[in-house]
Amino acid sequence: MSKHRCYIQGSAAISAQPTFDGDFFSAPLTTTSANNLVAMEPDYKAFIPPNSLRRMSRMLKMGLTTALKAVQNSGQPSPDVIITGTGKGSLSDTEKFIRDIEAYKESALNPTPFIQSTYNSVNGLIALQQKSTGYNNTFVHRGFSFENALLDSLLQLAEGNVQRTLTGAFEEMTAEHFYIKSRIGFWKEATIGNAALFEHNTPGSISGEGSTFFLLGNDKTPHAEAVITGMKMLYKPSAEALNKALPQFLQKHDIQPGDIDLVITGRNGDINTDHYYRVLFSAHCPHTPEVPFKQLCGEHDTAGAFAVWLAAQILKRRALPAILQPYVSHLPKTFRRVLIYNHFIGEQHTFFLLERV
Repeated sequence: MSKHRCYIQGSAAISAQPTFDGDFFSAPLTTTSANNLVAMEPDYKAFIPPNSLRRMSRMLKMGLTTALKAVQNSGQPSPDVIITGTGKGSLSDTEKFIRDIEAYKESALNPTPFIQSTYNSVNGLIALQQKSTGYNNTFVHRGFSFENALLDSLLQLAEGNVQRTLTGAFEEMTAEHFYIKSRIGFWKEATIGNAALFEHNTPGSISGEGSTFFLLGNDKTPHAEAVITGMKMLYKPSAEALNKALPQFLQKHDIQPGDIDLVITGRNGDINTDHYYRVLFSAHCPHTPEVPFKQLCGEHDTAGAFAVWLAAQILKRRALPAILQPYVSHLPKTFRRVLIYNHFIGEQHTFFLLERV
């Protein structure tokens, strides 16, 4: 798509760190002794009536609350459109419905878990709460789920069809799904936790979950956090194509590698795929400070959304969170421009470019 500046007018994130409430910038790293980072869930009663809470699954509560918080933080009216991405949707509802099919021999089934397991159930709930009757879409494209939702939003805004879009991503991990993915080598065999994620030169990573939402618009508003100036997706690129893609991406946006103040990468401790980050940035941005982010949120299909939220907060505060400072030998003099590079299991690769408001 052509170059288009899009303002993050407000955002919110539920993750394994205190990103929803509290001062994330000064908080210590929340650690786990398992290879699974579980989201810190807030008090939902401030956002959802108690009678509705009882009927909602965990994923619905997380998604709706994050979306409402993002709109609240923006200080703007309700969005014109709602666009989200998810790799798996509400896994707990999906698993419950499948178990009930077996337990009740396909009779007398409760339809609620099936309804809530559909990928667009979070979108529908947000639309009902916000009384939104506009365009409403959910992308389910594995490691490109959030990226396609963001691309759709950018196109909607660039074409002038809407003033504000609510764009987000949500992911849930269950014990059963964790086990299934462990069988195909997604997670590390040894139990290491997130604090020691980069100390073990072994295959696999640690799992994560969470929900991240942004209110995006064409206009700079009083609470605007950052500007999304570019995004590029590459599916299963060769080493040569990937090496060419980064300088071309920067050139398209009229910047040089030296103009990047901070690089945020999706390094996840997996020896099979972390070389992408090392090779690319040693060739093109060898002197730019680089920090990883998946020790904070874990690996999942839409982890890129958390990286965008993190970059926006860094640009807004013009500072690096304390838990990320040990990864850099020197702090940038200023935070004007942040480059994100993330990939999902070495297949879906994405560059994001964000600038200070």
